[in-house]
Amino acid sequence: MSGREVSGEVRRRLPRHPASSLAEHWTRVDGIDLFYRESTSVPDAPTMMHLHGFGLSGRYLLPTAELLRDEFRTLVPDLPGFGRSGKPRQPLDVPQLAHAAVRFLDRMGVERATLVGNSMGCPIICEFAYHFPDRIDRAVLVSPAGGVHNQPLRRAIRQLAQDGSRETGGMIKVATPDYLRFGIPSTVRMFRALTQYPSLERLLALTIPTLVVIGSRDPLMPEPSRVQEIAQKTDNHVLVVAIEGAAHAINFTNPGELANVIRQFMEDKPIVDDPDSPGEARAYEIHRGTLHPPASA
Repeated sequence: MSGREVSGEVRRRLPRHPASSLAEHWTRVDGIDLFYRESTSVPDAPTMMHLHGFGLSGRYLLPTAELLRDEFRTLVPDLPGFGRSGKPRQPLDVPQLAHAAVRFLDRMGVERATLVGNSMGCPIICEFAYHFPDRIDRAVLVSPAGGVHNQPLRRAIRQLAQDGSRETGGMIKVATPDYLRFGIPSTVRMFRALTQYPSLERLLALTIPTLVVIGSRDPLMPEPSRVQEIAQKTDNHVLVVAIEGAAHAINFTNPGELANVIRQFMEDKPIVDDPDSPGEARAYEIHRGTLHPPASA
């Protein structure tokens, strides 16, 4: 059975009003119905898969994913247990979600891909790269979460509440149904899994070109100066870019700036701000690891 061949029961669960121009499909991964979106215009282009954050679906990633759909074969899945996808018998932790992402690519017939993650999606990408280095070309980590800065749980809750006041009304409208669907028990279990994951160690161990994007107004992240200090402690493959004025959900609230930075990263070009993106946000490079590909003209 191909990745898109699903039962009539599953097919009826497709949304009546699609949330984006990407095609919407269902498939099965490890016996679980998995909902995903896919670009259709460039089937032979390099694949780029977007992975969502904690308690959310892939819907809020769509603004950035859509801007890149004409350059990459774009995949935006709802991972098992999240969004519209089915729930496994036991909630998956970070390593298990990374393995589920690999098996989803297997279903799509994709051998290698660039992975773009936000928040919890970033540790999943680091775990993916750790166990399957031959399946990932590049990594884009947007507002990586789950480190010491987000512990303990009460601190993370305060950070999320603070971030909520900084996000747009559109983001709150998209996120609220996802959080309600995910539920409080799942939230507590997933937070524990994130705090037990060695995020920083996995990040610094990456051996592929890696882009880290942080927002200057993101309460879930340390200050850009602190991130720069940490990045400079090792010779690595990491390029760190800050977007001035952005909060945590950069993929939703600042898609123009983020898509522009990703394009420049993929082509090893210097990171410069996108003059065509409206608003006051400004993207700038704060660290380029010595092992990262040098910027070309």
